[in-house]
Amino acid sequence: MSPTYIIIAVVVIVVIMGAIMAPMFARRRKSQKFQNKYGPEYDHTVQTAGNEKKAQAELNGRQKHVDTLNIRPLSVSERERYQSEWTAIQAKFVDQPGQATVEADHLIMEVMKVRAYPVSDFDQRAADISVNYPNLVSNYRAAREIAIKNEQHTATTEELRQALIHYRSLFDELLKEEEVVPEKV
Repeated sequence: MSPTYIIIAVVVIVVIMGAIMAPMFARRRKSQKFQNKYGPEYDHTVQTAGNEKKAQAELNGRQKHVDTLNIRPLSVSERERYQSEWTAIQAKFVDQPGQATVEADHLIMEVMKVRAYPVSDFDQRAADISVNYPNLVSNYRAAREIAIKNEQHTATTEELRQALIHYRSLFDELLKEEEVVPEKV
């Protein structure tokens, strides 16, 4: 075999390997972009959706939905009022942890409603929150599970304390002065 045929064969093999490997690298790069933007929420969505392609479609759908909303920042007076309400909830926790947790959940929903998030359905709230606050949505879900246990009178004081901590992290983010501008994937 002449050196020319060997070079041609090597080039053909390299081109074929490139054609096979390019889509794999593109999928990996796309998955990495979603992982970077959504963090643990990406893993959660992959697990619940069943595979990465369905999870990516789900997250893109969430992003499109949130883009249609007119999410607005809070005014200074609204932030001050809600901060005051949160302080009262925290104080109430000492004597009435169950009631304080209920009020924290309601306050989160009220702040979301004022900011123009839809609040009628918890799953939709969590999905919407996951777009702008992907690192907090798992805490929000955990707090909601504890709130349900609280409604059933089976939550411990420690669980209620943990729920309040989870709610607080989301509350703090929702009250921030700057408007969240989500990165497109």
